[in-house]
Amino acid sequence: MAAPFQNYTGGTFLPDLVTRPEFLSYISEEIFERCAWIQSGVMVRNSALDCRAGGVRVRVPFFQPINPTEEVIESNSTWGTSGAGYLTPQKITADEQIMTIMHRGFSYAVDDLSSLGSGSDPMAAIRSYLTRAILKLRTSTLISQVEGLFDTALADNVVAKCSGATTPDESNYMTAQVFAEARAVLGERGGDITAVAMHSSVYYYLVQVGALTFSSSSLVDGGAIQWGGGGINLRNDDVAYFMGARVIVDDMLEASNAGTTGEYPCFPVYCFGGGVVNEGVQQELRTEVDRNILSKQDVMSLDYHYGMHVMGTTWTSATDNPTNTLLETGSNWALAYQTPKLIPIVQIQVNTPIAATPYA
Repeated sequence: MAAPFQNYTGGTFLPDLVTRPEFLSYISEEIFERCAWIQSGVMVRNSALDCRAGGVRVRVPFFQPINPTEEVIESNSTWGTSGAGYLTPQKITADEQIMTIMHRGFSYAVDDLSSLGSGSDPMAAIRSYLTRAILKLRTSTLISQVEGLFDTALADNVVAKCSGATTPDESNYMTAQVFAEARAVLGERGGDITAVAMHSSVYYYLVQVGALTFSSSSLVDGGAIQWGGGGINLRNDDVAYFMGARVIVDDMLEASNAGTTGEYPCFPVYCFGGGVVNEGVQQELRTEVDRNILSKQDVMSLDYHYGMHVMGTTWTSATDNPTNTLLETGSNWALAYQTPKLIPIVQIQVNTPIAATPYA
């Protein structure tokens, strides 16, 4: 018979499950493995942007690309832009980009009666959903930041194809021609585009017209990754590509004109170059748990402190630790490079026949 009033120290307690380094490593690794934005190469860690010593923002100094004035050398005393027979020294200018640090977190509490009443462990269910929840929150923050950038700093990198209130046709959809136009926005750097992110309504139109190619991770003994041409009824769609760019499907890329009466849904599609979004960390994911004996609750909290930076842009607001609403505000961003063509991100605005009904 078990001894009364005894707490067996060899048992498993909540802190044993959610504060151990292995648990945090598992969550971090699962975030890395599941995040399409990371796996596609769009987002990369950049230790130069870390702010572990403290602070509210990271300042990134850089030299502006040079654009020299060429001079004709002659055999006299009046050649050159100086008119005095010598090459005129030119200068390179320096500037800085600013990445703001964001401090985010959330908490859950579960009381004993919820476990007793449901016959299950709600805290265990919460732990099983953590990775997906954190991924959704991080993606929401990234999309807010990108939307803010295209409102001002990258406004010239937009290809607008939406029909508004006019019934859309193929010229308003995501096609190879539209994608080529988007790459052309970057000029000779258009080949830097390696990934394209879109809503599922846009994606399934590309599936419908057979515009995608797929790679499969299903291997046979002694075999290699199998590649297949796009087409109807393809099932090996582990990784999809459109015009050579890896496809990211995310329904958080919602129609920008949602709810506008009489207009057809207009979806943003983002074309990215590899490593264009850099992440800096001030403090990695941290979790803490506690037991409130008076309220009979188990409490768990998580927090993470980081920043995301698109090289060539800068945060101009005097406010740091912004909300997603502030990230979406275009006036809080500015272009640091001399031209947006140097930044391999293009926004395409398209309709899709999969969402073919105008807003009422």
